[in-house]
This record gives sequence, C-alpha cells and structure tokens, in this order.
Amino acid sequence: MSVAFCRTAISAARISLRSLVFLLAALSLSSCSKDELPKNVTDVTLVKVHKFERRLKLYNGDNLVREYEISLGSSPAGHKYMRGDGRTPVGNYVIDRRNPQSKFYRSLGISYPNERDMRVASLLNMNPGGDIFIHGQPNNSKRQRKGDWTEGCIAVSNADMKEIYSLVDIGTPIHLYH
Repeated sequence: MSVAFCRTAISAARISLRSLVFLLAALSLSSCSKDELPKNVTDVTLVKVHKFERRLKLYNGDNLVREYEISLGSSPAGHKYMRGDGRTPVGNYVIDRRNPQSKFYRSLGISYPNERDMRVASLLNMNPGGDIFIHGQPNNSKRQRKGDWTEGCIAVSNADMKEIYSLVDIGTPIHLYH
C-alpha cells in the first residue's frame, strides 16, 4: 500500500470515529429526563395533594398544568402523627429527594416530618415516622394496585409517576390537604 492511501484511510477513520462519538453524545442527551417532558408543560412551581378527592395537582404559579388520581395510606383521614398509623401527612412540605432506584417505580421524597411534626410527636411520646414519598407501583407487581394501600405515601400509576418525576424538581413546595 502507498503512504498516501494509508494517510487517507487513517483520516477517514478519524472522521468516522468523531462522527460516532458525536452520535453517541447526541443519543445520550436525548435520553435525559427533561427531554421526556410532555408537550406544552411549563415548570412546576407547586404540588398540591387533596386527600379527600384523591387528586395530586401540579401548578405553574396559579395555573393547573397536570392532575392525577392517587392512592394513599391505609387510614388516610387526618394528619400523620406516628410511624405505622397508615396516614398521609397534612401540611406544607417540599420535595427533598429523588430515587430512581426505589422499591416502587421511581419516587420523590417529601420533607415529612418537619420541626412541627417532631415537636408534636415528642409531646405525644411517639415516633413521627418518615420516608413519605410520591411513588409508582411496586416494582415486583404485574398489576396496578387499587384503593388506599400505602403506609402513608402517595401512589400513582407508573405512567403518571414517569411524568411527575420528569416535571417536579427537588425544592418544589408540596401542600397536602385533608
């Protein structure tokens, strides 16, 4: 082979390698969760949970942008005071963590218990519990659970959780109502 032919082949290989690297980078960016955002949805600035209505609502300012059906704890009425009571808290909290590897299909942590919850539990000589999340269905389940079945969390379908997870950031306020 001639030297010129070898140089041309090496240059072509470099261009192909650059193209491959560029293509792989573009593909990895296209799988980012923000690219999964539903069309025409703006930033979520507030999450509201209406326990009695069994609805979770996402807002941008005063504008409702999405709404979902939810399941709650096994004894959802009232505020959560102690670990194991099956209740979902009532009050103002924030989304404080994300867990894509949850034992449920994805999860967003809620900052329960707050200082007030801990003071009340202390006065009642109780453990306030914790680990309250918005999450999808159990990872080991083939079908969606119906009714109130969590230990105090807010559960949605996996399709709804995929969307909620892509729209709600850490630090977003969440208000839970009776």
